[in-house]
Amino acid sequence: MTAAAEDTAASAPAAPPLPASDGMLPPLLRMMALTSVVTGILFTINNYLNFWRDWPGVPTLYSHLGWFGAQPLNKPLADDLVTLGWIQLALYLLPVAGIVLLVLRTPDRSLHMDSEVMSRFTAYLIRASFWMVMLVGLADTLISFLRVENMLQDFVGAQMAQDLGRSSYRGNHVHYPLVLVSCVIALFTRSLGFTWLALLIVVAEIMIVIARFIYSYEQAFMADLVRFWYGALFLFASAYTLIQEGHVRVDILYSSFSNRGKAWTNTLGSFFLGVPLCWVILTMGMWTQSNVINGPLLSYEVTQAGFGMYVKWLLAGFLYIFAISMLFQFTSYFLSNAAVLLRQPDAVPVAGDAHGAD
Repeated sequence: MTAAAEDTAASAPAAPPLPASDGMLPPLLRMMALTSVVTGILFTINNYLNFWRDWPGVPTLYSHLGWFGAQPLNKPLADDLVTLGWIQLALYLLPVAGIVLLVLRTPDRSLHMDSEVMSRFTAYLIRASFWMVMLVGLADTLISFLRVENMLQDFVGAQMAQDLGRSSYRGNHVHYPLVLVSCVIALFTRSLGFTWLALLIVVAEIMIVIARFIYSYEQAFMADLVRFWYGALFLFASAYTLIQEGHVRVDILYSSFSNRGKAWTNTLGSFFLGVPLCWVILTMGMWTQSNVINGPLLSYEVTQAGFGMYVKWLLAGFLYIFAISMLFQFTSYFLSNAAVLLRQPDAVPVAGDAHGAD
């Protein structure tokens, strides 16, 4: 190198430091976020195995083995149940280990990319849920109307009419198949149906008013349908509204924060308030067989209003859909705002910022 070149190199400004995101923090955040949402799914699977298939569950396995100070069982588990318990424990451990390997093998994947995947899954879940409540609501209303007017057996026969009068039969043979159809429809449509569901609620209310005050006709299933759809509109729309930054912020300071100040607020709020709230709903509603979500789902609970709709048990499931969708979206929100704080290249600025990046 010549003297002139050496002087030029010496006078050149030092290379900029590596971005803050080039370190161990982004992989750790990815591991933590992915573990949170995957554990939510695994908790659901194990909940089904525990209470629908009578598997022992991980806490019972701990009690059998005497791990972590768990209270010993009055009667030890049989060998086959111990095997099932180990399978349930593996259902938690193996996916978490897979997450660690995935993150280590994709070090260049940004937080925003994982955030987008979670938001897309949330949107799909909500789409499927809206189709579910629309199809189930219409089908159950029709069955309830025919049943209360003693016309159901003319269409399906006496035995089928009797079977449809049992909530468990109607749930297994009408509601669950429509749930599967809704999941398929949601794969091919991108419309969430908020507007249409709101319109359907208004139409249902108008029909109640017309039937009551003009024709003096009123049945329990009519009010059940409104409650069914309104509950879905309120609970399912929460996650999608969070995706669109549509929730009303009752604040004094947030609107004046800088972009990074808003990102800090959203990151900490999602981590310390949003995600824990979702886990409180999941655990309090599904920890035991008689909890507020598991109980109605297991018993196919119905209202006591005579020939009403048989969907009260699904209303309990709405709480689960709310919790799991908000868990995914709060985690997505956490990652997207953390990407802003770490100044990752593809980070999306916080919506509504008017003060620049600092």
